[in-house]
Amino acid sequence: MPRSGLGKPRSPRVWGTGCALLAGGLLAASVLTGGAGGAARGGPATADGLPHTAVEVSPSGCGRGWRHPHPGTQVFDLHNTSDTAAEVYLTSPSSGAVYGEVEGIGPGTTRQLRVRLGRGRYAFRCLPDDADAVAGPTVRIGGGGRGGPAAAPITEHDLIPPALDYQKWVAHGLADLVGRTGRLRDAVARGDLAGAREAWLSAHLAYERLGAAYGTFGDADRRINGTAAGLPGGERDPAFGGFHRVEYGLWHGQSADTLRAPATTLAADVRKLRDDWAQARMEPADLGLRAHEILENTLQFELTGRTDYGSGSNLATARANLDGTAAVLARLRPLLATRYPHLPRLAGELSRAQHLLDGFHRDGRWTPLGQLDRTRRERIDALIGDLVERLAPVATLCEARRTA
Repeated sequence: MPRSGLGKPRSPRVWGTGCALLAGGLLAASVLTGGAGGAARGGPATADGLPHTAVEVSPSGCGRGWRHPHPGTQVFDLHNTSDTAAEVYLTSPSSGAVYGEVEGIGPGTTRQLRVRLGRGRYAFRCLPDDADAVAGPTVRIGGGGRGGPAAAPITEHDLIPPALDYQKWVAHGLADLVGRTGRLRDAVARGDLAGAREAWLSAHLAYERLGAAYGTFGDADRRINGTAAGLPGGERDPAFGGFHRVEYGLWHGQSADTLRAPATTLAADVRKLRDDWAQARMEPADLGLRAHEILENTLQFELTGRTDYGSGSNLATARANLDGTAAVLARLRPLLATRYPHLPRLAGELSRAQHLLDGFHRDGRWTPLGQLDRTRRERIDALIGDLVERLAPVATLCEARRTA
Protein backbone atom coordinates (compact mmCIF):
# COMPACT_ATOMS: atom_id res chain seq x y z
CA MET A 1 0.00 0.00 0.00
CA PRO A 2 1.49 3.43 0.07
CA ARG A 3 1.48 3.35 2.62
CA SER A 4 -0.39 5.06 5.00
CA GLY A 5 2.47 3.04 6.23
CA LEU A 6 5.73 4.50 7.31
CA GLY A 7 6.05 1.13 9.00
CA LYS A 8 7.00 -0.35 5.67
CA PRO A 9 10.11 0.61 3.71
CA ARG A 10 9.33 2.95 0.89
CA SER A 11 10.62 2.44 -2.62
CA PRO A 12 12.37 5.17 -4.56
CA ARG A 13 10.19 6.87 -7.10
CA VAL A 14 10.28 5.05 -10.40
CA TRP A 15 9.33 6.90 -13.57
CA GLY A 16 8.47 4.18 -16.01
CA THR A 17 11.14 2.09 -17.69
CA GLY A 18 13.82 4.70 -17.98
CA CYS A 19 11.85 7.87 -18.48
CA ALA A 20 9.81 10.47 -16.70
CA LEU A 21 6.88 11.23 -18.94
CA LEU A 22 4.23 13.82 -18.35
CA ALA A 23 1.49 12.14 -20.35
CA GLY A 24 0.14 13.86 -23.39
CA GLY A 25 3.59 15.22 -24.19
CA LEU A 26 3.68 17.99 -21.60
CA LEU A 27 7.02 16.94 -20.19
CA ALA A 28 9.31 14.34 -21.62
CA ALA A 29 12.49 13.57 -19.75
CA SER A 30 14.56 10.58 -20.69
CA VAL A 31 16.22 9.38 -17.51
CA LEU A 32 19.08 7.12 -18.47
CA THR A 33 21.93 6.20 -16.19
CA GLY A 34 25.47 5.91 -17.38
CA GLY A 35 28.04 8.13 -19.03
CA ALA A 36 27.64 11.26 -21.06
CA GLY A 37 26.36 9.25 -23.99
CA GLY A 38 28.75 10.80 -26.48
CA ALA A 39 27.64 14.33 -25.68
CA ALA A 40 28.71 16.67 -28.39
CA ARG A 41 27.99 20.08 -26.83
CA GLY A 42 25.52 20.95 -29.53
CA GLY A 43 27.53 19.08 -32.16
CA PRO A 44 26.41 16.58 -34.75
CA ALA A 45 23.70 14.02 -34.20
CA THR A 46 24.75 10.93 -32.29
CA ALA A 47 23.64 7.31 -32.46
CA ASP A 48 20.08 8.26 -31.52
CA GLY A 49 19.95 10.67 -34.44
CA LEU A 50 19.69 13.75 -32.23
CA PRO A 51 22.12 16.52 -31.28
CA HIS A 52 23.43 16.32 -27.72
CA THR A 53 24.57 19.09 -25.40
CA ALA A 54 26.49 18.43 -22.18
CA VAL A 55 25.14 20.56 -19.33
CA GLU A 56 26.53 20.87 -15.81
CA VAL A 57 24.36 20.31 -12.75
CA SER A 58 25.71 21.94 -9.59
CA PRO A 59 24.90 24.86 -7.29
CA SER A 60 27.72 26.95 -8.77
CA GLY A 61 27.43 25.88 -12.40
CA CYS A 62 23.80 25.08 -13.07
CA GLY A 63 23.19 25.07 -16.82
CA ARG A 64 26.82 25.66 -17.73
CA GLY A 65 27.74 24.24 -21.14
CA TRP A 66 24.71 25.29 -23.18
CA ARG A 67 26.64 27.63 -25.50
CA HIS A 68 25.06 27.01 -28.89
CA PRO A 69 21.25 27.02 -28.49
CA HIS A 70 19.20 25.86 -31.44
CA PRO A 71 15.56 24.86 -32.03
CA GLY A 72 14.24 21.37 -32.58
CA THR A 73 14.26 18.05 -30.78
CA GLN A 74 17.49 17.54 -28.86
CA VAL A 75 19.06 15.83 -25.87
CA PHE A 76 20.75 17.44 -22.88
CA ASP A 77 23.29 15.22 -21.10
CA LEU A 78 22.93 16.47 -17.53
CA HIS A 79 26.10 15.77 -15.54
CA ASN A 80 26.01 16.27 -11.78
CA THR A 81 29.40 17.62 -10.69
CA SER A 82 28.32 18.24 -7.10
CA ASP A 83 28.49 15.94 -4.06
CA THR A 84 24.74 15.60 -3.59
CA ALA A 85 21.83 14.31 -5.69
CA ALA A 86 19.77 16.86 -7.55
CA GLU A 87 16.69 17.44 -9.67
CA VAL A 88 16.84 19.56 -12.81
CA TYR A 89 14.09 21.50 -14.56
CA LEU A 90 14.18 23.21 -17.94
CA THR A 91 11.93 26.23 -17.55
CA SER A 92 10.74 29.48 -19.02
CA PRO A 93 12.43 32.25 -16.98
CA SER A 94 9.48 34.59 -17.48
CA SER A 95 6.49 32.33 -16.80
CA GLY A 96 8.04 29.48 -14.81
CA ALA A 97 6.51 26.95 -17.21
CA VAL A 98 8.35 23.63 -17.19
CA TYR A 99 9.48 21.94 -20.41
CA GLY A 100 11.27 18.98 -18.88
CA GLU A 101 12.38 17.53 -15.57
CA VAL A 102 14.87 14.89 -14.45
CA GLU A 103 15.08 13.81 -10.83
CA GLY A 104 17.53 11.80 -8.79
CA ILE A 105 20.75 12.66 -10.63
CA GLY A 106 23.38 11.23 -8.31
CA PRO A 107 26.80 12.82 -7.73
CA GLY A 108 29.12 12.17 -10.64
CA THR A 109 26.40 10.67 -12.86
CA THR A 110 24.83 11.76 -16.12
CA ARG A 111 21.19 11.51 -17.14
CA GLN A 112 19.50 12.65 -20.28
CA LEU A 113 16.68 15.09 -20.94
CA ARG A 114 15.05 14.93 -24.37
CA VAL A 115 12.95 17.94 -25.36
CA ARG A 116 11.65 19.81 -28.40
CA LEU A 117 12.42 23.51 -28.23
CA GLY A 118 11.22 26.42 -30.34
CA ARG A 119 11.78 30.13 -30.37
CA GLY A 120 11.93 31.57 -26.88
CA ARG A 121 13.92 31.96 -23.67
CA TYR A 122 14.94 29.02 -21.52
CA ALA A 123 16.90 28.36 -18.36
CA PHE A 124 17.85 25.32 -16.34
CA ARG A 125 17.07 25.30 -12.65
CA CYS A 126 18.95 22.89 -10.42
CA LEU A 127 17.47 21.70 -7.15
CA PRO A 128 20.02 19.91 -4.93
CA ASP A 129 18.70 17.69 -2.18
CA ASP A 130 17.85 19.71 0.94
CA ALA A 131 18.74 23.03 -0.68
CA ASP A 132 17.09 25.86 -2.57
CA ALA A 133 16.79 25.87 -6.34
CA VAL A 134 19.57 27.56 -8.30
CA ALA A 135 18.86 29.30 -11.62
CA GLY A 136 21.18 28.85 -14.56
CA PRO A 137 21.80 31.44 -17.27
CA THR A 138 18.97 32.39 -19.59
CA VAL A 139 19.43 31.09 -23.12
CA ARG A 140 17.62 32.58 -26.11
CA ILE A 141 16.62 30.56 -29.17
CA GLY A 142 15.76 32.59 -32.23
CA GLY A 143 14.41 31.64 -35.60
CA GLY A 144 11.39 29.49 -36.22
CA GLY A 145 10.43 26.02 -35.13
CA ARG A 146 7.65 24.84 -32.88
CA GLY A 147 8.57 24.02 -29.32
CA GLY A 148 7.12 21.24 -27.25
CA PRO A 149 4.29 22.02 -24.85
CA ALA A 150 5.07 23.19 -21.34
CA ALA A 151 3.27 22.77 -18.06
CA ALA A 152 2.56 25.75 -15.85
CA PRO A 153 3.87 24.75 -12.43
CA ILE A 154 1.53 24.38 -9.50
CA THR A 155 2.69 26.68 -6.73
CA GLU A 156 2.70 25.87 -3.05
CA HIS A 157 0.08 28.57 -2.59
CA ASP A 158 -2.14 26.75 -5.11
CA LEU A 159 -1.83 23.54 -3.10
CA ILE A 160 -2.80 24.94 0.29
CA PRO A 161 -6.62 24.81 -0.21
CA PRO A 162 -6.69 21.18 -1.45
CA ALA A 163 -4.28 20.16 1.31
CA LEU A 164 -6.48 21.74 3.98
CA ASP A 165 -9.56 20.09 2.50
CA TYR A 166 -7.77 16.74 2.47
CA GLN A 167 -6.77 17.18 6.11
CA LYS A 168 -10.43 17.69 7.02
CA TRP A 169 -11.32 14.54 5.09
CA VAL A 170 -8.65 12.61 7.01
CA ALA A 171 -10.03 13.95 10.29
CA HIS A 172 -13.44 12.45 9.46
CA GLY A 173 -11.74 9.21 8.46
CA LEU A 174 -9.86 9.01 11.74
CA ALA A 175 -13.03 9.59 13.72
CA ASP A 176 -14.62 6.67 11.87
CA LEU A 177 -11.49 4.58 12.41
CA VAL A 178 -11.66 5.10 16.16
CA GLY A 179 -15.12 3.50 16.18
CA ARG A 180 -14.01 0.58 14.01
CA THR A 181 -10.92 -0.24 16.06
CA GLY A 182 -13.05 0.06 19.19
CA ARG A 183 -15.40 -2.59 17.83
CA LEU A 184 -12.40 -4.80 17.06
CA ARG A 185 -11.10 -4.39 20.61
CA ASP A 186 -14.52 -5.16 22.09
CA ALA A 187 -15.00 -8.29 19.94
CA VAL A 188 -11.64 -9.63 21.13
CA ALA A 189 -12.45 -8.76 24.72
CA ARG A 190 -15.64 -10.81 24.70
CA GLY A 191 -13.95 -13.73 22.92
CA ASP A 192 -15.83 -13.31 19.63
CA LEU A 193 -12.96 -14.10 17.27
CA ALA A 194 -15.18 -14.48 14.19
CA GLY A 195 -16.59 -11.02 14.86
CA ALA A 196 -13.09 -9.73 15.51
CA ARG A 197 -11.89 -10.94 12.12
CA GLU A 198 -14.74 -9.09 10.44
CA ALA A 199 -14.08 -5.97 12.51
CA TRP A 200 -10.34 -6.17 11.78
CA LEU A 201 -10.84 -6.03 8.02
CA SER A 202 -13.32 -3.18 8.27
CA ALA A 203 -10.94 -1.15 10.45
CA HIS A 204 -7.83 -1.92 8.45
CA LEU A 205 -9.39 -0.87 5.15
CA ALA A 206 -10.57 2.37 6.73
CA TYR A 207 -6.99 3.09 7.72
CA GLU A 208 -5.64 2.18 4.28
CA ARG A 209 -7.90 4.73 2.60
CA LEU A 210 -5.98 7.49 4.39
CA GLY A 211 -2.82 6.68 2.45
CA ALA A 212 -1.69 10.18 1.48
CA ALA A 213 -1.41 11.21 5.13
CA TYR A 214 1.24 8.66 6.08
CA GLY A 215 4.05 11.25 6.21
CA THR A 216 2.11 13.40 8.65
CA PHE A 217 1.19 10.38 10.78
CA GLY A 218 4.89 9.96 11.54
CA ASP A 219 5.86 7.30 14.09
CA ALA A 220 2.21 6.58 14.83
CA ASP A 221 1.98 4.83 11.48
CA ARG A 222 4.68 2.35 12.42
CA ARG A 223 2.87 1.50 15.64
CA ILE A 224 -0.51 1.19 13.92
CA ASN A 225 0.38 -0.42 10.60
CA GLY A 226 3.97 -1.62 10.79
CA THR A 227 5.05 -5.12 9.83
CA ALA A 228 7.42 -7.61 11.44
CA ALA A 229 10.05 -6.98 8.76
CA GLY A 230 13.43 -6.38 10.37
CA LEU A 231 12.36 -7.46 13.86
CA PRO A 232 14.69 -10.12 15.37
CA GLY A 233 11.79 -12.23 16.59
CA GLY A 234 9.64 -11.77 13.50
CA GLU A 235 5.93 -12.19 14.21
CA ARG A 236 6.68 -13.19 17.80
CA ASP A 237 8.86 -10.17 18.53
CA PRO A 238 7.48 -8.06 21.43
CA ALA A 239 7.86 -4.94 19.26
CA PHE A 240 5.47 -6.31 16.64
CA GLY A 241 2.12 -4.59 17.12
CA GLY A 242 -0.72 -2.80 15.38
CA PHE A 243 -3.06 -4.09 12.72
CA HIS A 244 -0.74 -6.79 11.41
CA ARG A 245 0.00 -8.17 14.86
CA VAL A 246 -3.71 -8.59 15.51
CA GLU A 247 -4.15 -10.02 12.00
CA TYR A 248 -1.46 -12.62 12.63
CA GLY A 249 -3.11 -13.77 15.83
CA LEU A 250 -6.65 -13.84 14.45
CA TRP A 251 -5.68 -16.00 11.49
CA HIS A 252 -3.14 -18.21 13.26
CA GLY A 253 -5.29 -19.62 16.02
CA GLN A 254 -4.22 -17.40 18.90
CA SER A 255 -6.66 -17.05 21.78
CA ALA A 256 -8.70 -14.01 22.68
CA ASP A 257 -6.66 -13.69 25.89
CA THR A 258 -3.47 -13.49 23.84
CA LEU A 259 -4.91 -10.86 21.51
CA ARG A 260 -6.58 -8.69 24.10
CA ALA A 261 -3.48 -6.55 24.79
CA PRO A 262 -2.49 -5.93 21.15
CA ALA A 263 -6.08 -5.07 20.20
CA THR A 264 -6.40 -2.68 23.14
CA THR A 265 -3.09 -1.01 22.29
CA LEU A 266 -4.11 -0.64 18.65
CA ALA A 267 -7.38 1.06 19.60
CA ALA A 268 -5.50 3.40 21.96
CA ASP A 269 -2.92 4.31 19.32
CA VAL A 270 -5.65 5.10 16.80
CA ARG A 271 -7.48 7.24 19.32
CA LYS A 272 -4.28 9.18 20.08
CA LEU A 273 -3.65 9.71 16.37
CA ARG A 274 -7.19 11.06 16.02
CA ASP A 275 -6.67 13.41 18.96
CA ASP A 276 -3.28 14.65 17.69
CA TRP A 277 -4.50 15.23 14.14
CA ALA A 278 -6.02 18.61 14.94
CA GLN A 279 -2.48 19.99 15.46
CA ALA A 280 -0.96 18.19 12.47
CA ARG A 281 -0.01 20.06 9.31
CA MET A 282 0.47 18.32 6.01
CA GLU A 283 3.09 19.63 3.58
CA PRO A 284 0.87 20.91 0.72
CA ALA A 285 3.48 20.18 -1.92
CA ASP A 286 3.53 16.49 -0.95
CA LEU A 287 -0.07 15.90 -2.00
CA GLY A 288 0.68 15.05 -5.61
CA LEU A 289 3.64 12.87 -4.68
CA ARG A 290 1.49 10.85 -2.27
CA ALA A 291 -1.06 10.17 -4.99
CA HIS A 292 1.72 8.54 -7.00
CA GLU A 293 3.30 6.70 -4.08
CA ILE A 294 0.08 5.14 -2.85
CA LEU A 295 -0.24 2.83 -5.84
CA GLU A 296 3.51 2.49 -6.33
CA ASN A 297 3.66 0.82 -2.96
CA THR A 298 0.48 -1.12 -3.63
CA LEU A 299 2.44 -2.85 -6.37
CA GLN A 300 5.43 -3.41 -4.13
CA PHE A 301 3.72 -4.58 -0.95
CA GLU A 302 0.10 -5.59 -1.50
CA LEU A 303 0.21 -7.23 -4.92
CA THR A 304 3.27 -9.27 -3.90
CA GLY A 305 1.59 -10.49 -0.70
CA ARG A 306 4.40 -9.16 1.47
CA THR A 307 1.93 -7.66 3.96
CA ASP A 308 -0.30 -10.70 4.32
CA TYR A 309 -0.27 -12.05 7.88
CA GLY A 310 -3.04 -14.57 7.33
CA SER A 311 -6.16 -12.67 6.35
CA GLY A 312 -5.65 -12.99 2.59
CA SER A 313 -6.96 -9.46 2.22
CA ASN A 314 -4.30 -7.91 -0.02
CA LEU A 315 -6.78 -7.32 -2.85
CA ALA A 316 -9.14 -5.61 -0.42
CA THR A 317 -6.25 -3.40 0.70
CA ALA A 318 -5.36 -2.60 -2.90
CA ARG A 319 -8.98 -1.61 -3.46
CA ALA A 320 -8.83 0.70 -0.44
CA ASN A 321 -5.62 2.21 -1.80
CA LEU A 322 -7.47 3.05 -5.02
CA ASP A 323 -10.05 4.88 -2.93
CA GLY A 324 -7.23 6.74 -1.19
CA THR A 325 -5.76 7.77 -4.53
CA ALA A 326 -9.16 8.94 -5.77
CA ALA A 327 -9.58 11.07 -2.64
CA VAL A 328 -6.34 12.92 -3.40
CA LEU A 329 -7.10 13.37 -7.09
CA ALA A 330 -10.54 14.76 -6.30
CA ARG A 331 -8.88 17.61 -4.43
CA LEU A 332 -6.20 18.21 -7.05
CA ARG A 333 -8.54 18.01 -10.05
CA PRO A 334 -9.18 21.78 -10.38
CA LEU A 335 -5.42 22.38 -10.57
CA LEU A 336 -4.72 19.48 -12.91
CA ALA A 337 -7.56 20.06 -15.36
CA THR A 338 -5.71 22.76 -17.31
CA ARG A 339 -2.25 21.22 -16.92
CA TYR A 340 -2.68 17.50 -17.49
CA PRO A 341 -4.61 16.75 -20.69
CA HIS A 342 -4.86 13.03 -19.97
CA LEU A 343 -6.57 13.55 -16.61
CA PRO A 344 -9.89 12.14 -17.94
CA ARG A 345 -8.08 9.02 -19.11
CA LEU A 346 -6.43 8.68 -15.70
CA ALA A 347 -9.85 8.91 -14.06
CA GLY A 348 -11.17 6.26 -16.42
CA GLU A 349 -8.28 3.91 -15.70
CA LEU A 350 -8.78 4.41 -11.98
CA SER A 351 -12.45 3.49 -12.33
CA ARG A 352 -11.52 0.40 -14.36
CA ALA A 353 -9.12 -0.73 -11.66
CA GLN A 354 -11.75 -0.26 -8.97
CA HIS A 355 -14.25 -2.29 -10.98
CA LEU A 356 -11.71 -5.04 -11.63
CA LEU A 357 -10.86 -5.46 -7.95
CA ASP A 358 -14.51 -5.32 -6.93
CA GLY A 359 -14.94 -8.49 -8.96
CA PHE A 360 -12.81 -10.37 -6.43
CA HIS A 361 -15.20 -9.58 -3.58
CA ARG A 362 -17.97 -12.17 -3.53
CA ASP A 363 -20.40 -13.10 -0.76
CA GLY A 364 -18.58 -10.92 1.74
CA ARG A 365 -15.20 -12.56 1.07
CA TRP A 366 -12.13 -11.33 -0.81
CA THR A 367 -10.20 -13.72 -3.02
CA PRO A 368 -6.67 -14.26 -1.62
CA LEU A 369 -3.79 -13.54 -3.98
CA GLY A 370 -2.69 -17.16 -3.82
CA GLN A 371 -5.95 -18.29 -5.40
CA LEU A 372 -5.51 -16.18 -8.53
CA ASP A 373 -4.15 -17.76 -11.67
CA ARG A 374 -1.27 -16.14 -13.52
CA THR A 375 -3.49 -14.43 -16.08
CA ARG A 376 -5.60 -12.64 -13.49
CA ARG A 377 -2.56 -11.59 -11.43
CA GLU A 378 -0.84 -10.20 -14.50
CA ARG A 379 -3.98 -8.29 -15.45
CA ILE A 380 -4.16 -6.67 -12.02
CA ASP A 381 -0.45 -5.87 -11.97
CA ALA A 382 -0.62 -4.35 -15.45
CA LEU A 383 -3.58 -2.13 -14.66
CA ILE A 384 -2.15 -0.86 -11.37
CA GLY A 385 1.26 -0.45 -12.97
CA ASP A 386 -0.26 1.66 -15.73
CA LEU A 387 -1.93 3.84 -13.11
CA VAL A 388 1.41 4.34 -11.37
CA GLU A 389 2.84 5.63 -14.65
CA ARG A 390 -0.11 7.94 -15.23
CA LEU A 391 0.18 9.32 -11.71
CA ALA A 392 3.87 10.17 -12.06
CA PRO A 393 3.04 13.42 -13.94
CA VAL A 394 0.80 14.46 -11.04
CA ALA A 395 3.79 14.23 -8.74
CA THR A 396 5.94 16.12 -11.24
CA LEU A 397 3.47 18.98 -11.63
CA CYS A 398 3.01 19.38 -7.90
CA GLU A 399 6.74 19.36 -7.24
CA ALA A 400 7.62 21.74 -10.03
CA ARG A 401 6.59 24.68 -7.83
CA ARG A 402 9.91 24.32 -6.00
CA THR A 403 11.71 25.71 -9.06
CA ALA A 404 9.85 28.98 -8.83
